[in-house]
Amino acid sequence: MPQLHLYAETGDYAPFVLLPGDPNRARRISERLDAGSVRQVNDNRGLLGFTGTYQGAPVSVQTTGMGTPSLSIVVEELLRLGAKQLVRVGTCGGIAAGLKTGDLVVATAACPTDGATATYLHGEGYAPAADFGLTRALVDAAERAGIGVRTGLVASVDVFYNPDADYAQRWRDRGVLAFEMEASALFFLAARSGVQAGCVLTVSDVLSEKVSSEESYLSPEDLAAAVDRMVDVALAAATTSGTAG
Repeated sequence: MPQLHLYAETGDYAPFVLLPGDPNRARRISERLDAGSVRQVNDNRGLLGFTGTYQGAPVSVQTTGMGTPSLSIVVEELLRLGAKQLVRVGTCGGIAAGLKTGDLVVATAACPTDGATATYLHGEGYAPAADFGLTRALVDAAERAGIGVRTGLVASVDVFYNPDADYAQRWRDRGVLAFEMEASALFFLAARSGVQAGCVLTVSDVLSEKVSSEESYLSPEDLAAAVDRMVDVALAAATTSGTAG
């Protein structure tokens, strides 16, 4: 039976699913799959979903939209449809010293500052963490490609344009590498369901007391090139992470 938002059936999605927020990015990723293997499995509400193979390994790509409320709906339905490995492929705002636009971040855990994860947890303390094996596969794939990668904490936030003057500094002092908007709910839902989740991010902008996101944001062309490098890493992990085939 089709889900309420993903108009797809059990078997339409591969066990390994890449999760971009942007439907245009989902379509772009689908074009990197094996020629002739791709079919569109969902377009409801603009949540484009595709399934195909990459170097023979079954892979799906599913748009999540922006923020944990939208991602949570998509992930809950993907889990009902049999997904086993979920990898967020997105962008982030770098706040750690030394991070530059275009750099790659693999999240090991996410600070759950968002409303959706708080709703799931009923106010109880919890540390949403990525699966180690999937995280290792992402890091290894980046290293094989000669791409430097930073691993560590990210913070999942609801507000992109936060007005607090000390916002970045507070989280930088806690060891957080970057802000993003979906990983905490993804990690929680995967752990609750006993499946694997990972998160690889391209630094699209940097945020500090000296520069704003608007001032540092990558050009569309440079961002597309950096995202393509990230997607290559995620697809390589799909062929080596154990259950994608």
